[in-house]
Amino acid sequence: MIYFDAAYVAKCYLNEPGAERVRDVAHQADGLGSCELARIEFASILKRHVRERHITRREVSTVLREFEEDEGNGVWHWYAITSALIEKARQSILQLPSTVFIRLGDALHLTCAEENGFREVYTNDRHMLAAARPFRLKGVDVVGER
Repeated sequence: MIYFDAAYVAKCYLNEPGAERVRDVAHQADGLGSCELARIEFASILKRHVRERHITRREVSTVLREFEEDEGNGVWHWYAITSALIEKARQSILQLPSTVFIRLGDALHLTCAEENGFREVYTNDRHMLAAARPFRLKGVDVVGER
């Protein structure tokens, strides 16, 4: 199983730059996992695409049907946001060197991945990639690879 952040979840369903490479990785995986936070972030990504007129509301409905069908078929494994996970993320943030830029969502994703035994996180988010190492994770960006 591999861990995708919300940007990579979105690339599984939207025709964004790098989506084909992300889909190739997803199809080769024996499962896809992410923090439940990604479900909310994905909804936000869809709303942004509508606002920016990249997709229509009708297209969002189609994407959501595909996404929910994949959830029902067990394609996605969602890891819960618990009080313990939040506390571990909080402690991790406080222990990071001051040179590490970390955002709330990235901290939750990285903590969730590490806590659930992942060794890698797949994302094209440069800040999350840079912050992965202190969480004992390797950041993998198949979109930015050349």
